[in-house]
Amino acid sequence: MLQSIISIKKLSKIYASGHQAICNIDLDIRRGEIFALLGPNGAGKTTLINIICGIVNPGGGSVSIDGHDVISDYRAARSLVGLVPQELTTDAFESVWNTVSFSRGLFGKPANPGLIEKILRDLALWEKKDSRVMALSGGMKRRLMIAKALSHEPQILFLDEPTAGVDVELRREMWRMVRRLRESGTTIILTTHYIEEAEEMADRIGVIRKGELILVEDKVMLMEKLGKKQLRLYLQDELVRVPEEFGDFHIELMPGGAELVITFDANQEQTDISALLRRLGESGIHYKDLSTNKRTLEEIFVDLVREQS
Repeated sequence: MLQSIISIKKLSKIYASGHQAICNIDLDIRRGEIFALLGPNGAGKTTLINIICGIVNPGGGSVSIDGHDVISDYRAARSLVGLVPQELTTDAFESVWNTVSFSRGLFGKPANPGLIEKILRDLALWEKKDSRVMALSGGMKRRLMIAKALSHEPQILFLDEPTAGVDVELRREMWRMVRRLRESGTTIILTTHYIEEAEEMADRIGVIRKGELILVEDKVMLMEKLGKKQLRLYLQDELVRVPEEFGDFHIELMPGGAELVITFDANQEQTDISALLRRLGESGIHYKDLSTNKRTLEEIFVDLVREQS
């Protein structure tokens, strides 16, 4: 069992407007994992991150980072965290090198040109080290925000929508970078609208809705427990309707009558499906080909959020 590096107990936050952004959250994030926090817009993801990072004060409960309370031991807690926010905010007239070096200095760290060079090279920013921030593309600015967050050598990196507005090629490049960070021992907490991003990278998934954490689960276990498979049968002869005797099964006849789609639990016994196919054959329903596909994390997420409505 991995040791927790972030411990959240009974956390809540109500803004002056009366809006309850966070409601009684308990969560432990393990050292060295990639944890994906998913939720609809306005679910409380950014508020939760901002509380952990000391940007927003909690209304109740507690947060500790590697044993340091984010309120009573703020400096020690904050020094362990790097934050890449959604907004691309930095000094447009400063150079890339100076921007990253200055960010390190804000945390009281001594100058370390070798480290800054390594970070910039790892993020494919080295050739732009003398360029002004205003001259960078959107993707380059996103990488610069990550470089700033890494400049003081944090143990934990928060990535709040890190690939928003980034093309597919750069997104995958950033995924590879995140994996390298995790391999070096950095704990990654990721929020994203691209749920395939969480499916690709995360070790665990948390789903937040209306300020409540409705699920925390190992990704593989989640997809095994809530995943479903679809079996598509391409029929030899068209059907008008699915016979009533198969009403106990989730079978859908597609428009045109030439395809049947059978939905079943991903962990359902293969013998059950074989028996169903045999019964279909005995009923005169024969197929010439078939294909299967497994439910995606995005489909599971949509169902989870809908069920909690």
